[in-house]
Amino acid sequence: MTSTLIGFFGFTLLVILFVWYRLKNENLKSEKGYFLAGKSLTGPVIAASMLLTNISTEHLIGMNGNAYKNGIIVIAWEVTSAIALVIAALYFLPKYIKMGLTTIPEYLENRFDSLTRTLVAIFLMVSFIVTLLPIVLYSGALNIESIFDISKNLGISQTEGLWYTVIVIGLIGSAYAIFGGLKAVAYSDTLNGIGLLSVGLLIPILALWDIGDGDLLGGMQKVYDFAPQKFDIIGKPDSVLPFSVLFTGLMINQLYFWGMNQTIIQRALGAQNLAEAQKGLLYTGILKIFIPLIIVLPGLIAFYYFQDQYYDQQDIIFPLLVKKVLPASLTGLFAAVILGAVLSTFNSVLNSASTIFCFDLYKKHFNKNVSEISLVKTGKWVAVILAAFSILAAPLVASAPEGLYQMLQQLNGIFFIPIASILMAGFFVKSINANGAKAGLFFGFLFYILTTFIFDTGIHFVHIWGIEFVLNFILMLVVSKYYPTDKVVVEVTKDGSPPWKWAKMLGLILVLITVLIYFLLS
Repeated sequence: MTSTLIGFFGFTLLVILFVWYRLKNENLKSEKGYFLAGKSLTGPVIAASMLLTNISTEHLIGMNGNAYKNGIIVIAWEVTSAIALVIAALYFLPKYIKMGLTTIPEYLENRFDSLTRTLVAIFLMVSFIVTLLPIVLYSGALNIESIFDISKNLGISQTEGLWYTVIVIGLIGSAYAIFGGLKAVAYSDTLNGIGLLSVGLLIPILALWDIGDGDLLGGMQKVYDFAPQKFDIIGKPDSVLPFSVLFTGLMINQLYFWGMNQTIIQRALGAQNLAEAQKGLLYTGILKIFIPLIIVLPGLIAFYYFQDQYYDQQDIIFPLLVKKVLPASLTGLFAAVILGAVLSTFNSVLNSASTIFCFDLYKKHFNKNVSEISLVKTGKWVAVILAAFSILAAPLVASAPEGLYQMLQQLNGIFFIPIASILMAGFFVKSINANGAKAGLFFGFLFYILTTFIFDTGIHFVHIWGIEFVLNFILMLVVSKYYPTDKVVVEVTKDGSPPWKWAKMLGLILVLITVLIYFLLS
């Protein structure tokens, strides 16, 4: 236990000192300095922060548990991200940078009207509170509690152990977002990203080394031969993620998440220029191609070890595998990396939520002349309140029937698809106006809740995303035709920096690699 604690606190302290050193001379009292990292982020820092914002314990626990139960088909959530990142880097990002946006809802006011911007900002705030933040906290607490046996060592119930762990993680994560802003988040993500990739790869390597008696390829062959059906990337039509969803709702979700989601895209908005922002997104695409080695492969290996023993408890599979293969001397370091992944996503969402509240709600409707210092203070208090709500809500997501990751995706659909539809309408269909956008927003919200959570339609929820998206567009076109407005689209140019010269080439390579993965594993 001593070596575990040394490794844990050692790496955690290293990250804190690194962030402090990088921020000690920074101006964090201005809007740009606090919310957009002073427009100083480079491609590698953006990529590391994007990856860590995306990858947390809901992936390490949820995705690996999903792969253990359902096989390699769940890899679609990851590898298709590369295509979405290419589209975001080449098409969406130049528009954002050109307009000098701070938040995505800000674009909606330019394209539609002020009310559309406000409604989307409220939707996003609610989504942060009821979906992402509580699930990130709970999955992180589940992993940390399991590694350290907190409940056993303190002589309390596991429920109490999880509560205490949730509170500690929530408080530490809040500190980054509240006191350091986006720059603190980005720098901590960089170091934690290196740790996650390095230590995360150790789990499948050590497991395959053990299974293959010192031969990694031999171990992989044994895992495959034991359950070849788990490696079928196409899967069956009634599987947890049918291949057909790639052509309906999945890519819509991916385009929203990587190209329109404030939590992700805010890193690119804090870039030095367009070229560095594009590098960040495309470097993230490269990392997403390889990340299944950490968040999918261990789940497949776990099936070799445990078979169907934990079929109904898939979210404990990854902690069990870690305990089985990781030397005790490295447990503390691994726990620190896990904590870093949790903190990264948690503090990133808090930072983005406070940014949206300050610019799209508070400054827009309550105090238009607020000073920069006061706005930053408001952002910090918003982060405190959101963190408190998230800590209270975290234990409520326990015992998700299809696993934490599947639950997260289902809940995200409530907000992501309606917002994605009106954003894409804004980009691609000039005839859709503010009335159509608002109709699409509310229709999509109600349609998804009714068809996914109220009535049993028998349709996979990702297919429902695709159906909803099409119906939204039809409704928006009809409403816009019969209820016209005189809104004039405002295209503001605040940044004319050139794109990265290798962006299209690297983008094409990423798309081809994604297609090749499906070809080789089908």
